[in-house]
Amino acid sequence: MRALRTAVFVVCSVLVMPALALAQGAIAGQVKDASGAVLPGVTVEAASPVLIEKTRTAVTDGTGQFRIEDLRPGAYTVTFALTGFSTVKREGVELTGTFTATVNADMKVGAVEETITVTGETPLVDTASTKKQVVLDHDAVQNLPSSRQYFTLARMAAGTSGGGSDVGGAAIADVGLSLTAHGSKAVDQRVMLNGVSIMTLQAGGNIGGQQPDVGSASEIAIDTSSLSAEQATGGVRINFIPRDGGNTFANSTFFTFANESMQGTNYSDALKAAGLATPTKIDSTWDLNESIGGPIKKDKVWFWFSTRFNRASSFAGIFVDKNAFNPNVWTYTPDTSNPAENRGKVQQNNLRITW
Repeated sequence: MRALRTAVFVVCSVLVMPALALAQGAIAGQVKDASGAVLPGVTVEAASPVLIEKTRTAVTDGTGQFRIEDLRPGAYTVTFALTGFSTVKREGVELTGTFTATVNADMKVGAVEETITVTGETPLVDTASTKKQVVLDHDAVQNLPSSRQYFTLARMAAGTSGGGSDVGGAAIADVGLSLTAHGSKAVDQRVMLNGVSIMTLQAGGNIGGQQPDVGSASEIAIDTSSLSAEQATGGVRINFIPRDGGNTFANSTFFTFANESMQGTNYSDALKAAGLATPTKIDSTWDLNESIGGPIKKDKVWFWFSTRFNRASSFAGIFVDKNAFNPNVWTYTPDTSNPAENRGKVQQNNLRITW
């Protein structure tokens, strides 16, 4: 049995790793000398405090090109080094979502100890892909006047539709709603964590029993068109990019609350006369999302823990049936003193360890 579990783990790891390799941002480009000739063998180093190993490196190929994959969102310094040439350094390269930043370099013959720092704006256009992507960072998610369900956050991307009518978190339909964009199918939606789909195949892979936790995400990347071939479908992709922690302790707290007295109404006599017996409205809703992370051992082991308690109750716009659960009566008799309610809850705990 132990051998079987080990085999299953190995197989799953092999299947997951290709998706993880392209789940994050990247830095790519080409290196040339002063004459415009390509330079193979140049060591390219991407350094950032968001990486637990501090730096990742690549070497240019025979055409002078390089690519550094699987980079976390954040600011990077890119350094180009080759014996006999002056070192070139490019600072302030910002990565978000699955963006591929193109960083090229021109190196001139010089002393090894000489460093040339190149300043410039961060590339704004991903020339390596035609994919349409909207990235919501942590601050944007905290400040948006919407619920924190994946389908309401993804509606921030232009061209998306669907996702029900969860206004301000009044309804919790957290795992059963899908978005479409530009004529896509609802069953083609994919909700992903770090580039791996976390929905089930029960309903086609677009919905499932797993609710991604916003508090554990560094960014949320929403892809709506020109998607890559890593997934079998072409619908909306909502990728939660996890937060790793860091060498300093940090925390994030989100809390929101609303009840019936905080909601306006347009329930008029005309609507009542037209047959609307009772309106839909909020009873109460609240959402507490607390996160904390930092080093277990600096530069070696980081953690990020997030917990969430979300409750919502709303009146459904109908009255409870007085004859409910009475097998002898099949007719509906409204109990006008007891409006029906929809209730839901989300309770989560997430722990991520980076080593």
